[in-house]
Amino acid sequence: MKHDAIEKNIGLMIILIIVALSFGTLVELVPLLFSKETNEPIAGLKPLPALELEGRDIYIREGCNTCHSQMIRPLRAETERYGHYSVAGEFVYDHPFLWGSKRTGPDLARVGKRYSDDWQRAHLYNPRDVVPESNMPAFPWLFEDEINPEVTGAKMAALRKVGVPYTDDDIAGASAAVAGRKEIDALVAYLQQLGTLLQSRR
Repeated sequence: MKHDAIEKNIGLMIILIIVALSFGTLVELVPLLFSKETNEPIAGLKPLPALELEGRDIYIREGCNTCHSQMIRPLRAETERYGHYSVAGEFVYDHPFLWGSKRTGPDLARVGKRYSDDWQRAHLYNPRDVVPESNMPAFPWLFEDEINPEVTGAKMAALRKVGVPYTDDDIAGASAAVAGRKEIDALVAYLQQLGTLLQSRR
């Protein structure tokens, strides 16, 4: 039988597996490259302002995305708990994506404006003050450390090279927008805008 010859020839089997995987990958991914739903931003989406961009970098630096996903699946149990399911057009300006699948803590894709700034600050300073059963670590240094304004414009310029539509004015004004601000200001600003364009009422 033909399959016996393939199964006994490891080199041929590896080649055929690679061909099969390559074909499957092309069939799945190539249509997405030309889909408007995956390449065009949703209505109202704009690049993150300087303070929120710095907040996103702090979010990544502190490892928040290792415990909190930002991707709500289109399943009833998920949408009833978190809100509207995530759509690709929300993330076209994100580099890197922060979708994730690990949920030690809740998904944060729609957390924007769900809580006040004061609540977010208290939660980040000591999570157990507002959620007694929380196992999230505290981040008190965010209240002391200031943002370095010298690098914000360079970050925007780098993102513009990969397609984020920052303007010359955005880049020129970036340093002034974050000068003298604490890291907690940036992180709260970032959290408060998450998912607000598609945030559905619960």
